[in-house]
Amino acid sequence: MTYALIRHGQTDWNRDDRMQGSSDIPLNDLGRDQAREAAGVLIAQQAEVLDGGAWDVIVISPLSRARETAEIIADLLSVELGPSYPEFAERDYGAHEGDNATESIRRYPNRDYPDAEPLQHVVERGRAGLELVARDFPDANVVIVCHGTIIRYTLASIAGHAVDGIRNGTISTVEREPDGSWTVLTVNGIPLTEASDEAGATLNA
Repeated sequence: MTYALIRHGQTDWNRDDRMQGSSDIPLNDLGRDQAREAAGVLIAQQAEVLDGGAWDVIVISPLSRARETAEIIADLLSVELGPSYPEFAERDYGAHEGDNATESIRRYPNRDYPDAEPLQHVVERGRAGLELVARDFPDANVVIVCHGTIIRYTLASIAGHAVDGIRNGTISTVEREPDGSWTVLTVNGIPLTEASDEAGATLNA
């Protein structure tokens, strides 16, 4: 089965380069347009990636920017909007929520921000979320709308190496193998074999 992981559309905090994390910031108008564009890509993928199959369900992070993105996509695809999973919430940046993202990355290039949720915990949540969705929707092609940091580091954990920063509204895909393992197919819509590590990419999801 194929899973599409979509980073929500842009918010004002994304636009203004602010650390967003667990802060519940809504989409802006560009973010809504990005959600509609993502829906168009998903429709095309039903023929190309799913070999004429269909996306069966959309699940989400509990944060409102992910929910609104998913609602737009679900409406355009006529697909069921399923449950939210707290495992897919964005990394909690603690006292750094709202800080300038570029400056924060400059000060902490390893993203080990004091008071923030450890990245290893983010990865564990992301992997656990995938397993829960696989349990709840066996044999389904699933769209997961969530956040940049959790997508990026979950994909990196599966791939075994760093992957590109995840851009607003982009679609990355993974495949559930018969033995229960996962394979990364694309990052930001680009085949994994062609994607490069953008070490300076903003991760303020």
